[in-house]
Amino acid sequence: MATMITTPTVIPDAAVVFDAAVLRHQSNIPTEFVWPDHEKPGIYAAREFPVPVIDLAAFRSGDLAAVAETCKLVDEACRKHGFFLVVNHGVDYDLISDAIRDMDRFFDLPLSTKEKAARKLGEHCGYASSFTGRFSAKLPWKETLSFRYSDEKECSHIVEEYFQKTLGQDFADIGGVYQKYSNEMSKLALEIMELLAIGLGVNQKHFSEFFQENDSVMRLNYYPPCQTPELTLGTGPHCDPTSLTILHQDNVSGLQVFVDNEWRAVNPSLNAFVVNIGDTFMALSNGIYKSCMHRAVVNNMIPRKSIAFFLCPHKDKVVAPPPELVGSTQPRLYPDFKWPTLLEFTQLHYRSDTDTLLNFSGWLQQNQTPHATQA
Repeated sequence: MATMITTPTVIPDAAVVFDAAVLRHQSNIPTEFVWPDHEKPGIYAAREFPVPVIDLAAFRSGDLAAVAETCKLVDEACRKHGFFLVVNHGVDYDLISDAIRDMDRFFDLPLSTKEKAARKLGEHCGYASSFTGRFSAKLPWKETLSFRYSDEKECSHIVEEYFQKTLGQDFADIGGVYQKYSNEMSKLALEIMELLAIGLGVNQKHFSEFFQENDSVMRLNYYPPCQTPELTLGTGPHCDPTSLTILHQDNVSGLQVFVDNEWRAVNPSLNAFVVNIGDTFMALSNGIYKSCMHRAVVNNMIPRKSIAFFLCPHKDKVVAPPPELVGSTQPRLYPDFKWPTLLEFTQLHYRSDTDTLLNFSGWLQQNQTPHATQA
């Protein structure tokens, strides 16, 4: 497999600082945030994408016809583009509202205070002020706070402990909110995994059991206003390297998905979660379900906020498709691997884009001895 590995450009002492309180008012943004002409969003408004709406109440009803129709809709979406909405998901709306509201308490802090939680080079958790310490060009117009979630019993307070340890006792209540929110996302993700299993024709519990004791990532995304939004992107075009993303958007548009050779808008719906397949699950499905390119645009008026739960398997689980999905008409597309190896690849060797899984497969085959992923 001939692949080109793009090593990220690391800047030991970044010249540009992304301080949203300052940059949001500037009409001339630093060149590091100006994207190439072929990737700039421009001034046009993307057409709305009719994302399939999946009613989980129908799936839970036990009505065979309703369950079959729900699974059919999911299967069709995942084979084509990997995006769908879930409604009647059972997550308390007050909890969702609290999670969105509490983002302001962190992102409204002075930059020097937020940087106490700064993400270290090569790590995937912590505060990131754009990617100013990692890349030299095509910087995203956003701030993020990422933290680990684990479904293991001994880690039942891992999110609460992160907030208290990193930001102090004053943020203990916020840690409690995001612990509850993460717990709900994990449960919802496992239920969605049953839908995916039925669609793929494997045992209904196959993937939900695979993701028991998942070691996942929660991310708070804050996109401040930009006076020249047509020049930059909040998040560049990419496919998620993780397994499954469950995203909640506030009431500000910004998410776009690339379908049928066109960028289309996935508009917010306060009562719905946006779900999309990631590269790791594309490997688990042997390429049958698609990890789709998407991006986020910004505006010049108001901030946009979203909360993403990235489902990831336990670090010891080997990512390999079930035997039913491999055969003479569907040969193996990707080598076995463990999630931490792909995570390391995206943090140290490659900036996630639309070809992450392809390039990772080539890199893995070149750099690992046979059966190393099984060790």
